[in-house]
Amino acid sequence: MRKKIFLLPLQSVSNEAKKDFNTMAKKGNRIQVILECTEHKESGLPGMSRYITTKNRKNTTARIELKKYNSVLKKVTLHKEIK
Repeated sequence: MRKKIFLLPLQSVSNEAKKDFNTMAKKGNRIQVILECTEHKESGLPGMSRYITTKNRKNTTARIELKKYNSVLKKVTLHKEIK
């Protein structure tokens, strides 16, 4: 036996249900990106310093560049976002 599902227009739905619907539509703007050390890459030393972080796709369309600690070089270096 199958149940029938009736869809109501959004106007007849309560305000709380509207808020839930709007928040569901906004998910997916944050993506994970990998940051890789630029100095370590050029030095030729084995291994690689990488960090994983998230960014908002809508607010930050360009690639991220942050200063992070590189444990192999034992100093703070510039890390750039890779694809």
